[in-house]
Amino acid sequence: MRRAVTALLLAVATAASAQVYQPPQHTLPPPQLGSDPQAEADRGIDVERDRAAPWLLAEHRRLAAALAALKPQRKGTVDAYVVVAGLDSDAVFGREARAAAAVLARRYDADGRTILLAGSDGAADSAAPMGSPTNLALALARVAELMDGAEDVLVLYTTSHGAPFGLYYNDGDQGYGAVSPTRLWQQLSALGIRNRLILISACYSGIFVPMLSSDSTAIVTASSADRTSFGCQADNDWTFFGDALVNRALRRPVPLAAAAEAARGDIAAWERQAKLKPSEPQVAIGAEAARWLATLEARLPPATPATGRPAASLLTAK
Repeated sequence: MRRAVTALLLAVATAASAQVYQPPQHTLPPPQLGSDPQAEADRGIDVERDRAAPWLLAEHRRLAAALAALKPQRKGTVDAYVVVAGLDSDAVFGREARAAAAVLARRYDADGRTILLAGSDGAADSAAPMGSPTNLALALARVAELMDGAEDVLVLYTTSHGAPFGLYYNDGDQGYGAVSPTRLWQQLSALGIRNRLILISACYSGIFVPMLSSDSTAIVTASSADRTSFGCQADNDWTFFGDALVNRALRRPVPLAAAAEAARGDIAAWERQAKLKPSEPQVAIGAEAARWLATLEARLPPATPATGRPAASLLTAK
């Protein structure tokens, strides 16, 4: 009897350990970009390799369902359409993207007008469509179909690793790509999306500011064009930028400019504590953007508490 119980407990323990989920890992080098990575990224890069046909079909269905669920705009109301993309399979980006989508949808009254593109949160395979460059382009195109370009607003949040030529898309060893400032500007311009709030959490993300800034654009980035940002360890819940801006500042009923300034202060304090080279987050808010922001911000909800493990907790864990 004792041996039977022992065997049963061993079997349960073995089954439990076998069920521990492992998110996609980066083990292979990315495809070669050629001699001019910036030009390649500007033309658009999205490579899927060794994908099984059933996975591709399931991904198609996930994206189609997400796009079909978006509600049309309300005439006479400044509606926000929130698109959140976690472009890398490191679980921190999946967790941050999910939490950011919830915060931004609530802040900007975008329930039913929010689409999440993200990989695993580290606990299970993602039920959301991937945050690939192609999926992001299709999500933006669908939003452009539904919104009134004269009165509605795109709220775009991306979280990923960055490079001097733009944002990385990297899903394990299967998906690889890039989104450059030129590529994103071309897409938004072609789609007629003028009113846009763009929040970019990535190293070197300040490279997006010159290309995307306009009278009707508000943009906040995690770093300047030549600096790295921090907190993107795979086991974290938030990057420094995501935690400071979205998880803390944007949960409060304050204007974007004040929230961005508060986030910059928090990030600077964390960087000083860890003796890190300042990331220098960038903020640019056009005059027309300030007007539609004021309309959106006139109906902000009450504050909510931050969630997840603070990004700065990594500093005390060392």
